[in-house]
Amino acid sequence: MAVIGVTKLEALFRDAASLDIKKGHAKEITDIVEAKLLDLLIAAERNANMNGRDVIMESDLPVTKGLQESIIQFKKLESELELKDILDYLTTVPPLKYPLSADLEAKLPEVTGALLYVLAKIIKIVDGNDRAVDHDSINKAKEIMDLTL
Repeated sequence: MAVIGVTKLEALFRDAASLDIKKGHAKEITDIVEAKLLDLLIAAERNANMNGRDVIMESDLPVTKGLQESIIQFKKLESELELKDILDYLTTVPPLKYPLSADLEAKLPEVTGALLYVLAKIIKIVDGNDRAVDHDSINKAKEIMDLTL
């Protein structure tokens, strides 16, 4: 199960960056965002451990100024992601050593939405002349996200 359905993903990419995605690219896009979410949670787990806690708190999540601004922009789109879908995804990956606090768990849809927003914006910058998203643009955006998040 993906963190977002195809219809919502298509609408989010249109609203965030005036991009049109094909259904065939939806899995590729959600795979990238799911991997980045997991990367952030692994870093948060490390931060919780360094702070002597056995629960991962919202403050442990490595949210940069740019990601915080993207969370704000995602909220302005009034697009919502289902926490259940995100938690279902997290059950498919190796478990974290520590549980997530309720506050962090509640924030996961916003963080995931921000990651989708960032990916859409990067694709738009990489290939700004075309509304249609292609495999090459997605790969370039993934490489940028891998370097920065």
